[in-house]
Amino acid sequence: MQDALQNSEFFSYLFGDFDVQNYLNEHKVHELFNVDISAASSKIDKGLYLSVDPENNEAFPVELDDLARLHYLITSRKVTTILEFGVGKSTKAIGHALDINKAAHADFVKENLRRSNPFELHSVDCMKEWIEVCQKTIPAEFEKLVNIHYCPLEIGEFNGRMCTYYDQIPNICPDFIYLDAPDQFSAKGDIRGLSTAHPDRMPMAADILTIEHFLASGTLILVDGRTANARFLKCNLQRNWRYHYEESFDQHYFELFEPPLGRINKKQIEFSLKPSFLEDQKAL
Repeated sequence: MQDALQNSEFFSYLFGDFDVQNYLNEHKVHELFNVDISAASSKIDKGLYLSVDPENNEAFPVELDDLARLHYLITSRKVTTILEFGVGKSTKAIGHALDINKAAHADFVKENLRRSNPFELHSVDCMKEWIEVCQKTIPAEFEKLVNIHYCPLEIGEFNGRMCTYYDQIPNICPDFIYLDAPDQFSAKGDIRGLSTAHPDRMPMAADILTIEHFLASGTLILVDGRTANARFLKCNLQRNWRYHYEESFDQHYFELFEPPLGRINKKQIEFSLKPSFLEDQKAL
């Protein structure tokens, strides 16, 4: 992997003059979760063990600033097809953002781009109870855009390294991937007695690595937290990605920064991304 831009430049390219409060005022993301706009703040401290407690069966509190940034990336990049690992509050926010994109861009996409799953979110999760809870929260006005898939999770290997894989993930070509699952306790099986099921270990999903060479130039991956997993991806992704870790948000951003695969991919890039995407490549 090559870092094509300095971190600060890449982050500025992604978010520009984005302001959380202004964006929430415009798009009302907070109203999806019945929280006050003042709830947009820094990361919530979950304590030492809450996020690695296999007995925890309660959803984490709303992190409105994270959801606003996620929503903004989808609308600002005119994203059409999303693969989400892990259902939750993000699923509702993503569906809402895709609904905005569909209203604004459906005609252009249909007539000009080759997107076989336009304005579709495909979310995978290995926990049936969370899927049932999440499905009940999706508003009727955009529930047809949200496709939730139950996918069992298994311990596996990538180049001899222990990791996890979802089974039967949806066969789509996303232009945006959101990685926020799985936890380390849900995978079945082990390798010579080893697994991720230990509170001092961490999640290590490798699904993205198996589809990397099918992703189109301009695809964006957002990894929420999960720093060990993000570093695993960074070490093993083989194409030219530009990357930024924003410590204050605890989020990792990967963008597939390669010349277009052809005229169809170029047309999508010109439609979805800032002109600087192609301009910066010419300068390399």
